[in-house]
Amino acid sequence: MNEKKVIIAFVIATVWILLGGVYFIGKSTTPAQVASSQEAKAVINKKTYDWGTIPYDGGLVKADFAIKNEGNGALQLTNIKTSCACTKAQVAIDGTQSPFFSMHSVSSWVGEVLSGKQATLTVIFDPAFHGPSGVGSMTRLISIETNDQENRKLEFTLNGTVVK
Repeated sequence: MNEKKVIIAFVIATVWILLGGVYFIGKSTTPAQVASSQEAKAVINKKTYDWGTIPYDGGLVKADFAIKNEGNGALQLTNIKTSCACTKAQVAIDGTQSPFFSMHSVSSWVGEVLSGKQATLTVIFDPAFHGPSGVGSMTRLISIETNDQENRKLEFTLNGTVVK
C-alpha cells in the first residue's frame, strides 16, 4: 500500500513540475512602452560604421556609438533590436550595462539618460556565426526606440566584408 502512495505522489509531483515548466516557457516578456516627451532630445554624431575587412576566424568585432541627451528631461531607450542573430547590442549608461539584445530579443528593459549625459551603444558582430558560407559583404542594422518626440526610433548601420 505504501508503494502505491509513493507512486501516486511521484506522478502528482511530475505533473506539477511539467505544468510549471509549460507555464514559464509560455510566459513571454512584454516589450517596454515609453511615453513621448518634448523634454528628451536624442543626439547621435554618427549612425554608420564600417569595419572594413573582417577576418572570418579573427574573433568578435565591436563598434561604439554615443547617444547624447541634449534635452531638459530624461531620455529613455528601449526595445533594442539587431537585424541578425550574429549581432548583439548593449547599452551602457553611467557605468551600468544593459542586458545584451539581439534579433529575437523581447525585453521590458528601459534605460534612462539624464539631461546632459550620454549612453554608449556597443555593437558586437561574430564573423564566424554563419559558418564558412558567411563570407562576403554584410550590413547589419540596430534599432532603438526612444521617448524623444522628434526621434522615436534611432537606427544604426554597420558594414564590413568577412574574408577567410
